[in-house]
Amino acid sequence: MCNQFEFHLFHHTMHTNKLIKETSPYLLQHAHNPVDWYPWGEEALQRAKTEHKPILVSIGYAACHWCHVMEKESFEDEATAKIMNQYFINIKIDREERPDLDHIYMDAVQAMTGGGGWPLNVFLTPEGKPFFGGTYFPPIEAHNRKSWKDILFSVNKAFHEKKEQVDQQANSLTEHIRSSGHFGINSETSVIPDWSEADLQMITYNILQQGDQEWGGFGKAPKFPQTFSILYLFRQYHFDKDRKALDQALLSLDKMIQGGIYDQLGGGFARYSTDNKWLAPHFEKMLYDNALLISVLSEAYQLTGFEKYAVKIEECYGFITRELMSTEMAFYSALDADSEGVEGKFYTWSKQEITQLIPDDASWFCELYDIREEGNWEETNILWLKQPAEQFAAENGIEPKVFESRLKKCQDILMLARSQRIRPQTDDKVLLGWNSLMNIALSQAFAATGKEKYRALAIQNMNFLETSMREGTDWKHTYKEGRAKIPAFLDDYAGLIKAMILLQEITGNSSYLEKAKLLTAYVCNNFQEPETGYFYYTHTEQQDIIVRKKEVYDGATASGNAMMAYNLLYLAQVYDLQEWRLQAEKMVSGLKDVVIKYPNSFAVWADVLQLIARGFTETVIAGDDALAQLTEVLKTYRANGILLAITTERSDLPLLRNKYKSGKTLFYSCRNSVCTEPVEGSEKFLQFCNS
Repeated sequence: MCNQFEFHLFHHTMHTNKLIKETSPYLLQHAHNPVDWYPWGEEALQRAKTEHKPILVSIGYAACHWCHVMEKESFEDEATAKIMNQYFINIKIDREERPDLDHIYMDAVQAMTGGGGWPLNVFLTPEGKPFFGGTYFPPIEAHNRKSWKDILFSVNKAFHEKKEQVDQQANSLTEHIRSSGHFGINSETSVIPDWSEADLQMITYNILQQGDQEWGGFGKAPKFPQTFSILYLFRQYHFDKDRKALDQALLSLDKMIQGGIYDQLGGGFARYSTDNKWLAPHFEKMLYDNALLISVLSEAYQLTGFEKYAVKIEECYGFITRELMSTEMAFYSALDADSEGVEGKFYTWSKQEITQLIPDDASWFCELYDIREEGNWEETNILWLKQPAEQFAAENGIEPKVFESRLKKCQDILMLARSQRIRPQTDDKVLLGWNSLMNIALSQAFAATGKEKYRALAIQNMNFLETSMREGTDWKHTYKEGRAKIPAFLDDYAGLIKAMILLQEITGNSSYLEKAKLLTAYVCNNFQEPETGYFYYTHTEQQDIIVRKKEVYDGATASGNAMMAYNLLYLAQVYDLQEWRLQAEKMVSGLKDVVIKYPNSFAVWADVLQLIARGFTETVIAGDDALAQLTEVLKTYRANGILLAITTERSDLPLLRNKYKSGKTLFYSCRNSVCTEPVEGSEKFLQFCNS
């Protein structure tokens, strides 16, 4: 007789559906469901037409807690699967593999219900048009939510008995999706308006209006890092010396660093906090969040010189290289929120565990991290700091170096104990766009700290991307186990271009800049909407979607359009390409009103707007010793900066003409291509810049 575990294992693997040949960890999680899942593709879509059945598209991702819940409750249930298989063609999608499809069907559900999220469950006509949908549905009716079985029966009945209404709803939603890409775009703008300082101050005011002045961040729980708003506030302080902007930006960063959203033992940030104090995160750890926050920490360090930010850069780097990096120097996508079926179990502690592990230091350690007998969250404890550790040490009369040493010893003991636990699952697919964001972060980390290992890893990672995720001129969106697939999306190209721009800055290797220019031309030729200048999310040749969308919101990651506006401006300045400059200005101009009014949703656009308003500052280092002297210049905070270093005579770039003088290393400071007299040596140059 088999035991309970063996029976469950047999029961789980006795089914195999068409997801078994996929590479996505999320899809493979569902490969043994009794549901007859298909991946998105011609086979499933054609079968829906042939059998005249509605399509169920269920979208999620590997680190999604409620996706796991719905799978366990409904998709692993034989009776539920039987209904799904009888009445629907069932398609599973990894939202991170196919963000284009996720954008389309999320728009539809938000239009129908006023909300969205994952798992996303959408019902389509055989032609792929959505007519009904929602997010999580329970197995039995609860909390004013119909049961999943009730939904299945109701949708099937409506599809066959109310066909005219279903088609009308599907056509209406499809038209809504098509037109939603025009939100906020002032298509009548033909003349580029003036940008005023008042516009930038109003953006700052509107960001700060949302600021939580006690706990940092913007808005109420759930709280997301909103890195782009923080970066905008940094720039506003740099240019206008607006102390309120800096204070809110640093408060936000500091409270996150102290909070449970930050892994106090292992480094790295969780996706968001479920409360206002940053105590209780949703424990999934995403590559893109950590990349963006390393970028913010790097700028914070450049701007303030506070060593704590350099320490956190190093801790996040440690987390990424330890837990999210492959032997190929590629970066994985995410860590799950759950382990052993329990959210956060890998990261939380009982007071008893702490006391047993560090008996001599447990008293002060528990006070420092708010560890309680009854728990500080759901009867267990999340490590978080209600005050900075150095403040705690001072108040308790502990000498800083002694405190640091004792704290490190305790953390190492707990980390060792934690490493024995069952780990959360790793989503080990490699995404081009998210790797590009991490590459950008490494370049910025090197610029801020001068640590060579950050630059070396950025170069190695770019080598991987160029050799493994490209076929000729076409790049691929995702990679796993030696196989790259799915044509790259706008976000992928936009991030890659910026990564190459920054790699040129930290290496002086101009080939990265040339590649960035070629890629930008490719994007203009294959993604651009000629009438408006904005870019579609998908390549012009992609055929398996019902509409081509244009994304303009800056969400957890920047919109591809906002990133491309920055890339166009930068490359236009370097190569003197007036057409690209005008295109970027027109793009920002069309969104100006909504950017000013809702800057927390358009913070990257806000940053591009201030770049247009204030212009670039270019630094050229020319001479035999240019690359060796690069590091000191990079450490300075260079908002709106362009940096070029050359060791030979070059005339192909306007900014570099007549700059090189043999036997000398000269530093030029330029403003919108007009340069001052050069100075020799980085020390004199930095004195000149700061004077």
